[in-house]
Amino acid sequence: MNRTEKAAVIERIKAKAQDASITVVADFKGMPVEEMLRLRVKLREVGGELLIVKNTLARIAFTDGRHDAIKDMFRENCALALGFSDPVALAKAITDFARTSKKLVLRHGSLEGKALTSAELEDLAKLPGKQELLAMTLGTMNAVPTNFVSLFANVIRGMLYALKAIEEKKAA
Repeated sequence: MNRTEKAAVIERIKAKAQDASITVVADFKGMPVEEMLRLRVKLREVGGELLIVKNTLARIAFTDGRHDAIKDMFRENCALALGFSDPVALAKAITDFARTSKKLVLRHGSLEGKALTSAELEDLAKLPGKQELLAMTLGTMNAVPTNFVSLFANVIRGMLYALKAIEEKKAA
């Protein structure tokens, strides 16, 4: 690979890393190609991408960027998982895959520029996803007006029962 090809690769990695909200670095030493393809497909399903790059090129690409905190942590064989939409979904996908795979080992990551350990990545994967959080928020927002209407209905219902009792008393 000559100097211009390396510069093009660095620029491509840098552009993708700038767009990514989360970056996960994993060791894939000895992983079969079929398993790597399944990982790529799984990451694409959640809005992510898997890159295999040389450590030196990754260090240069990550310098002075969004994920600068992990630039000095590239060693041996590295796979970069980049998440562009929902960071929790990518963390869940790669953590689940690492549990079933014997060869994929999570090393560290970066979320919005903050360095994460592999334990923190697993904790992130345990959080509810973006869709689940939106559903929980909408449920909470819907509960307030529903409870408000129920409260007023109970007040009116009580008043109607009292009026009905008065009417029956006067009728008797």
